[in-house]
Amino acid sequence: MFKKILIANRGEIAVRVIRACKELGIKTVAVYSEADKDSLHTGIADEAVCIGSAPSSESYLNVFRILSAAQITGCDAIHPGYGFLAENADFAEACISSGIKFIGPKPEHIRAMGDKILAKKTMREAGVPTVPGSEGGVKSVKEVKEIVDKIGLPVILKAAAGGGGRGMRIVREKKDVEVQFQMAQAESKIAFGDDRVYVEKFIEKPRHIEVQLLGDKEGNVIHLAERECSIQRRHQKLIEEAPSPFVNQRLRKKITEAAVKGAKKIGYENAGTMEFLMDEEGNFYFMEMNTRVQVEHPITEIITDTDIVKLQIMIASGEPIGNIGGMLKFNRHAIECRINAENPEKGFMPTPGKIKILHLPGGPGIRVDTHIYAGYTIPPHYDSLIAKVISYGNTREEARKRMIRALDEFYVEGVKTTIPFHLKVLNHPEFIKGNLSTRFIEEYMKEFTV
Repeated sequence: MFKKILIANRGEIAVRVIRACKELGIKTVAVYSEADKDSLHTGIADEAVCIGSAPSSESYLNVFRILSAAQITGCDAIHPGYGFLAENADFAEACISSGIKFIGPKPEHIRAMGDKILAKKTMREAGVPTVPGSEGGVKSVKEVKEIVDKIGLPVILKAAAGGGGRGMRIVREKKDVEVQFQMAQAESKIAFGDDRVYVEKFIEKPRHIEVQLLGDKEGNVIHLAERECSIQRRHQKLIEEAPSPFVNQRLRKKITEAAVKGAKKIGYENAGTMEFLMDEEGNFYFMEMNTRVQVEHPITEIITDTDIVKLQIMIASGEPIGNIGGMLKFNRHAIECRINAENPEKGFMPTPGKIKILHLPGGPGIRVDTHIYAGYTIPPHYDSLIAKVISYGNTREEARKRMIRALDEFYVEGVKTTIPFHLKVLNHPEFIKGNLSTRFIEEYMKEFTV
């Protein structure tokens, strides 16, 4: 087992990893930018090292400074969390070259799954269902039109190196192909430095279903069931739950088996998530694989009674998964709301600033992952996520009611948050029924689509 781990991240995920390390008896090193000197993760780690000024390029994305901090403090492993360098294959390779263990998958798996065209091709070869569309990147308007003639409209253009909704364009009429193709290419180039675009059939009102996976060095891969992440705004997840209210046992068996088969095909190690689109008939299609721990991992931990971050560390240290898969009990229902420092009434505009008063919710069936506290100043330089509220119960309805109670108790003075938005979603009749899709906000809550 590792003796000391550097956490190459900030915010709630840095706190989360530090807590897992403490339970395993591992010393921790926090890194922070000048803007984060008072962040909670710097205080609860055994050591803290400033790695630069506020811009991410000068701190959390600076590979040389992070590796230097790890070497100076005598770390034998680095946990990247999510975001920043978590899915950067070059960073993973740099860790290995420096004699420091990267707690995550192999660099070649990060690279292969980060290229959406290659990932789709790999999963298709493994027998995992994929969305009809181009087999590779398209280079011209003519190619796009030929594919449209073959699979029909609407289609969606996606950035090959993309994620998070950037470089995506929906085409509903053939006359719009040229403009949307050029815009998708331009967005992709700006966001990812790569203008390759591919085409897929656009599925109306899909559910976003993902499967949590764990793989070890011995080739064993297990799943921890599925999560539903359909409540989104501009392709950004807002509310997640596990299990999906739509997926029955038969469908669960099919989608988890497909995910495990795809991961085994590439010999995947450590934690990863296979993401699928599912239509109203229950047909599912591979979308992408995230080669890191997910923001929404707590809801899976709740329903399976596991600690995914601890398992990540144990697998990276060489321990096999063993009998974990056979011991899993898929009980309870869990819901997660991402609390952002944003104003929902003004197009979710970020609201950085000082938290004057804070009261976090508690009670039966509630977990809160956060790095904020009264007196903390939310910096304007990073993601606006300030907390994750997780509720759970024996049924979905119990988890939903507990979440409403928790959000009512969650009091923040000093900044606007997305709590009012979450309460509206949770009380919406269609959410209560479990009638979800990635178009939920557009269909039922148009006031939040601005």
